[in-house]
Amino acid sequence: MRIGELARRTGVSERSLRYYETQGLLTAERTPGGHREYPESAVDRVIRIQELYSAGLCSSKIAQLLPCMGDADGGPSETADAQLVADLTVERERIMRQVQDLLRSVDVLDEVIERAGGRPPAAATQGSDRH
Repeated sequence: MRIGELARRTGVSERSLRYYETQGLLTAERTPGGHREYPESAVDRVIRIQELYSAGLCSSKIAQLLPCMGDADGGPSETADAQLVADLTVERERIMRQVQDLLRSVDVLDEVIERAGGRPPAAATQGSDRH
């Protein structure tokens, strides 16, 4: 598929797809006319890249991680070594700290809303019980 179709199917801009290619996250064959041609598997790969970016990982960490994800048997590949596991554990801990910071922010906002005479939304009051 061409870059425009991949962009439409994934909701990712063509510019981002080109960036992924320069970072070694995505590969494309070239037609004789120089157009990029992506395999069907590129859709899932782009979605996975987006998920990893959303989790706060940088492109170099994603490039390290992608080859370890989803071998044909569904398990991690041989390149999932102890150092990568350690690095990803650090990333997970960083994300969990961010989650806790956000939950504290929600609690502060709920308190301000309550003191200002309003009532926090029902979902917010239920969410305060989750930590």
